[in-house]
Amino acid sequence: MPALFLNLLKLIFIALIYLFLWQIGRSIGAHIGPSQSVRRSKKGGELVVVRSDSIAGQRFPIGAPAVLGRSEDADIYVDDAYASEFHVRIGMQDDSVVLSDLGSTNGTYVNGRRVTVPTSLQKGDAVQIGKTILEVR
Repeated sequence: MPALFLNLLKLIFIALIYLFLWQIGRSIGAHIGPSQSVRRSKKGGELVVVRSDSIAGQRFPIGAPAVLGRSEDADIYVDDAYASEFHVRIGMQDDSVVLSDLGSTNGTYVNGRRVTVPTSLQKGDAVQIGKTILEVR
């Protein structure tokens, strides 16, 4: 009887490991990027930096997906101590602007609400990355 019980525990343990790895795979897949159905649209908007210590007033066109963050390797450099190195991805998907948080430490906020899943943006929406606030126009 103890051998049967130990074998059952081994199977449950292996199943939990596979479940854990499956969840990690799903999480990584969600952060890799938009699906293959991304269309390059010419009628994208732009991001305007409304409040920032160093880049206030700058404008960035929204088109192909771009990564915003504190890293020099990010597509759009955000000079903010509270921003992660690769903080957020923003771009056009199916003729709408889509924002995806890339697992940032301090989070990304749209109109004051924390974003945890890819979110469609409308003109006039405020995006907060650390202390920096951008507006979609």
